[in-house]
Parts: sequence; structure tokens; C-alpha cells
Amino acid sequence: MTKSILTSTVNGLMEKKAVNPVILDLKKFQTFTDYFVIVSGTSNKHVQALADSVKEFNKKAKFPLLGEEGYQEGKWILLDFGDVIIHIFDEELREFYDIEGLWLEAEKIDVDSLT
Repeated sequence: MTKSILTSTVNGLMEKKAVNPVILDLKKFQTFTDYFVIVSGTSNKHVQALADSVKEFNKKAKFPLLGEEGYQEGKWILLDFGDVIIHIFDEELREFYDIEGLWLEAEKIDVDSLT
């Protein structure tokens, strides 16, 4: 099921031209989720459009959204689908928080393998 959520998520993100998508496999490091999907948008509206697309794709696939943060500001939106947590950043905040740097030891999943 997790691969299906990842595939649906990536398809939603790529339809709206997500910038620099990264998928981190976190299963070896913690228990609250299996994967982080991290992408950038080029503006607040683009960040919101990416979130809307992910929610639409995952709703059609019947994957329930468990939580959402940051939509109104459009700077950093977090979408929680349980096994998969999506971080959608504007480019400046993504660089500042450097989530990929915090999880350097996590395996990166090839995004192209899911589209």
C-alpha cells in the first residue's frame, strides 16, 4: 500500500511541476512514518497548487489525509498520509530547514521509478 501512496503522491506532484523531488526511506530510523517526500514550489501559489494536487490524487486513490499544516501561508505545507509525509516548501525555506541534511543516512528512492 505504501508504494501506491508514493506513486499517487509523485504523480500529483509531477502534474503540477514540483521542483527537485526527493523521497527518503526512513523505516530504519524511526516509527512515525515510512517515507518523507520533499519538494519545492516556485511561489506560495505553486506550493498550494502542489498540495491541492497531492490531496486530489490521493483522495481519488482513497488514501485518507490524516493531517495538514501550513496551507494558508503557502511557505511550508505538511501533508500526513500516515506511512508517507509530504513536505512542500518554497525554495528559500527548504534550503533553510534542510530536511534532507537532517536525514543524510536515509536511502533516497528514485522518483522516476514511481511515475
